[in-house]
Amino acid sequence: MGIIFGFAPWIVYWVLVGNVPFHAAVLIALAVAVAAFVAARVARSPGRTLEIGAVATFLVLTALTFTMSSAFMERWLQPLSNAGIFLVALVGALVGRPFVREFAVVGQPKEVIESEPFARITSALTWIWIAAFGGMTVSSAIPPLVQGDATILDTRTPLSFLCYWVVPFSLLGVAALLTRILPDRMLPPEEEIVRKTTFVAFAEAEIDQLIYLATEHANREVGAGKEAYDVRIGSKGVPLVGDDTRESWPSTYKVRERKR
Repeated sequence: MGIIFGFAPWIVYWVLVGNVPFHAAVLIALAVAVAAFVAARVARSPGRTLEIGAVATFLVLTALTFTMSSAFMERWLQPLSNAGIFLVALVGALVGRPFVREFAVVGQPKEVIESEPFARITSALTWIWIAAFGGMTVSSAIPPLVQGDATILDTRTPLSFLCYWVVPFSLLGVAALLTRILPDRMLPPEEEIVRKTTFVAFAEAEIDQLIYLATEHANREVGAGKEAYDVRIGSKGVPLVGDDTRESWPSTYKVRERKR
């Protein structure tokens, strides 16, 4: 549901544009974007790329709507809104903040968030959405570039309604479908996921003692009905602050069902 919340301003805009005056469509979308941003700040959730980008996008679209002609808006308002979400998603991915990951981390344990499969899946899904947004932008830009009098209100000219509406929202639907299907196919079995943790040991502990402590610590983390295996420790411990007699050691492990 979180990702739907992030898309809310654009969804509201796409539903309204063409059905109500352009000024009303962009102002309502801007109000939803601002409300979503404020709600996230009140809840002290991390600043998400889509929420910040939505406010910026609809501020620009509002300014254009009140300064440009109706003919310009009928041709370009839809391509510009698609370009806005495309750029927001692309910039987020390039700066290391893929928007899918920002929503996916909510409620996930630390070992899942830091796992390689989680990073790989959320990155792949983000780029799928970026490709969809890019396709939407290109498709919706074709009518005004090819046909000078194109308009998003035209339901008779195939080039207009196909490129402004049918193709872009088909791409959106495909991205949503892949987001539902791909994670289950890309996620390896639980037994193959390497989890990271740390444990504390006395500085003079020997290797067999370290392995024992790492295993006990991992088993406490996995909970009832499961057990840690393939436990490995790092090459060096880090002395605890204010206590040179103990060290913090990094370790990794995998999880499987406990053998009866």
